[in-house]
Amino acid sequence: MNKQIIYIILLFFSFSTDIIYSQEKKKIQIEYAGRLDIDEANYPGAKILTRDEMQQVHIMQGSINMWSDKAIYYSEENFIEAYGNVKLVEGDTIHMSSKYIEYSGITQLAFASGEVVLKDPNSTISSDTLYYDRVKQQAFYKSGGTVVKDTSGTITSKLGRYFMQEKKYQFVDDVVLVNKDATINSNYFDFYSDTGYAYLFGPSTIKTTESKTYTEKGFYDTKNKNGYAVNKSEIHYNNRIIVGDSIYFDDSKKFASATNNVKVTDTINHSIAKGHYAEVFKAQDSLFIIKRALVATKQENDSIYMHADKIMMTGKPENRIVRAYYKAKIYKSDLSGKADSIHSDQKTGITKLINLARLSSTDVFSTKRRPIMWNVENQMTGDTIHLISNPKTEKLDSLLVFNNAFIISKDTISKTGFNQIFGIKLTGLFNDDNKLRQVNIDKNAESIFYARNEDQELIGIDKARSGSISILFADGDIEEYTRINQVDGNLYPESKYPEKEKLLKGFDWREDERPLSVEDLFKEDEPFELPVIKGLEDYVPQENFFDAELLERVKLAGQGVLVNKAAQNIPEAQPE
Repeated sequence: MNKQIIYIILLFFSFSTDIIYSQEKKKIQIEYAGRLDIDEANYPGAKILTRDEMQQVHIMQGSINMWSDKAIYYSEENFIEAYGNVKLVEGDTIHMSSKYIEYSGITQLAFASGEVVLKDPNSTISSDTLYYDRVKQQAFYKSGGTVVKDTSGTITSKLGRYFMQEKKYQFVDDVVLVNKDATINSNYFDFYSDTGYAYLFGPSTIKTTESKTYTEKGFYDTKNKNGYAVNKSEIHYNNRIIVGDSIYFDDSKKFASATNNVKVTDTINHSIAKGHYAEVFKAQDSLFIIKRALVATKQENDSIYMHADKIMMTGKPENRIVRAYYKAKIYKSDLSGKADSIHSDQKTGITKLINLARLSSTDVFSTKRRPIMWNVENQMTGDTIHLISNPKTEKLDSLLVFNNAFIISKDTISKTGFNQIFGIKLTGLFNDDNKLRQVNIDKNAESIFYARNEDQELIGIDKARSGSISILFADGDIEEYTRINQVDGNLYPESKYPEKEKLLKGFDWREDERPLSVEDLFKEDEPFELPVIKGLEDYVPQENFFDAELLERVKLAGQGVLVNKAAQNIPEAQPE
């Protein structure tokens, strides 16, 4: 045989012998017994110890002390079985009580059953059966258990393991934490008893008086009542549901924020807000959302969409106000608009399209950015636009344009001419199909119309000035118009109408800006890339409590000992 192999075998044998020898030196000591019996027929090689009226049987090994009503001591195996009101104490930290304990002085492994309670300065474990490894300073149960940790609450699970030095628990299967502030359900649950930090893996819920959170990977601080969720996560806040790739929540502040692919659903007002960052303040009933922010609100059998750099929704459901800031746009199947900011009051039914206040109406940039609205074939601009709907029926009612009101529609026949009306103020009324039926232009009205007969033949181009103008529309075309206090006006044949007079001063046709779909609301946005979310590490399944090292200790301890057999045959259910 190879000398090197022989040397390794001898070295291992010597090392193993040294372990056994050093462990056997730490023999279990009998400190007190009221009575000692021998029963070779039933307990060969064992001493049967029984308490008396004064005190229980007391044994010890090193820093461990054990008391019981009865004990069976196998001195050769350095092993003891203890029955009745068993207490095991190690130092001033571990206190375990149960109806029955097996303990090996060689493996330093204890198995307890029957109303087991293990206490240390950090928490209390209760179970029907419990394994305690003094060497690794770990406790383990596999048939259901309960852990109590002062303010952090009570935790139950099917499988539980306590790493005493790290003050860490790993729970598996049907995990439930309950305290005065929250109830947590999870599949896999790591908990640190000194900090109160909980890590959740697999389908998990956190219920508090303020919210209900679902996640499949998350963190919760049981002391400070805050946490975050990073996989298939959502939070329910009364009438709001928050979804995002990463969600932070603080129940003490009644606050939540979400990052990437955010969706906030308002179940009362039937609205959905989307973006890539959002903040929700439950107490104020407010929502702030940015990064491709979009709010969709259902109205009648249609939906109205609002997009801007920033969108805020504040107030109780019956008094909710929506504010959209910078590059704000609105789209509905029969209506769309654009402004620097949009303000919508759901109680009054008024939606305001507002220009930048810092710019004057004569500023060139301001003219280009002037609020604009499209309905069917009509384009309307002005310094401020108010869209008014009925709060109860949600039907469009009227339209107001203040200062520099300008309405333009392309002549449907010629395709090159434009019907135009300009004045100080515009008032529009919608029909039941949400189409402009009547428009009134007040003060200093100017107009250009392509006049046609019943056969839609062009009669001429009508240009006039008057105090005000009233117009009736039919499917976007001018059906009838009336001038009040006309100052001047002429009907010119198209061939004799000066080309340079075909557009009123301030004419600005902006059809290329018109959103024709929800996707068009974003066409002017800068390219956007989602930030990378680091999140939490993936779940690491706990290693077997009875690992190779512990089984080696069992092997070295010898055969025929109950705790050793239990260790070798225990079926452990480990997560995938």
